[in-house]
Amino acid sequence: LYSFLDTRQPESRMHQIISVLQPALILTDEEHLEEAHKLFPETRVEVIADILFEKKMNQERLDAIREQALDMDPLYVNFTSGSTGVPKGVTVCHRNVIDFIEVFVKTTGIQQSDILGNQAPFDFDVSVKDIYSGLCTGASVAIIPREYFSNPTVLMDYLSVQRCTVLIWAVSAMCFVSIMNGLQYKTPVSVRLVMFSGEVMPIKQLNKWTKALPFTTFVNLYGPTEITCNCTYYIVDREFKDEDILPIGIPYSNCDVLVIDEHGNPITEGVGELVVRGNSV
Repeated sequence: LYSFLDTRQPESRMHQIISVLQPALILTDEEHLEEAHKLFPETRVEVIADILFEKKMNQERLDAIREQALDMDPLYVNFTSGSTGVPKGVTVCHRNVIDFIEVFVKTTGIQQSDILGNQAPFDFDVSVKDIYSGLCTGASVAIIPREYFSNPTVLMDYLSVQRCTVLIWAVSAMCFVSIMNGLQYKTPVSVRLVMFSGEVMPIKQLNKWTKALPFTTFVNLYGPTEITCNCTYYIVDREFKDEDILPIGIPYSNCDVLVIDEHGNPITEGVGELVVRGNSV
C-alpha cells in the first residue's frame, strides 16, 4: 500500500495526510531527505535508491507478503481536496486497477510499441493510467519534467525528440499548450492518441489540437477518483462549435452508468444524479 506526497503542497496538508495514513515508512530521494526528516521526525525515512540499488530488501519477507496477498488488498491511497478543502483519502485495491487497466488498454489500443508522455504528477490519479498501462503492455513511459509545462516550446521539443505516441493529460495541460501557441511552434507528429480529463474541455482549445493533429484520435475521459480513474469515454468523431459541450460518452466494458431521480429511480431524460457500478468501483 502506497501514497504519494507532493512536497510543494502546504506543510499543513502534508501533516493532515500523514496523520490519516500513519505510514510505517517514507521513501524519498537524497534531495528531499533532510526536508522529510524535519517534516516527519517520528516516521522512519529511507532513501529509495539505497533500498533499490543496495538491495536492503528482505526477500524472504517480501516473498511471504506476496504469497498471502489478495487482489482485494489496498494498492494505493489517493488524496483529493474534498468539498471542504480537507484532504480526503480514496483507497483503491489491486482488483480495481487490474480490472480497469485491462479494459482501458484494450479499449484505447495502447500497445508495447507506444511511448506514453506522462504529464500528471504521481499523486494525481490521471498518472495511474500512465503507470499501469505501461506495466500492463510493456509500453514505455516518458516522465515529462514538470517545469516543461511552463515552457511550451521546450515541451513540444521534448515530445518530438522522445517520439511520444500517447498523451493522457489533464485538460488544463492541453489548454496551456494551445493557448500559448505551442502547437504553432512545433507539431509532435508522432502522437497518435490524445486522452484528456479532469474538467470540461473548451471546444475552442480542442479544435486547435485537432487542427494541428488531424490524424490523431482524441478521447474525452470522465470519472471520479472513487471509481478508479474513469467510467466513460467519448471518441471525438466530428467537429464541434465553440459553444458546444463534449459528451462524456459511453461506459467501459464491465462498467455501467445510469441517471437516477431524487427518489432513486432510473430516468432516461431530465436532470438527475449519475450513478456508476462495476468491478472497478
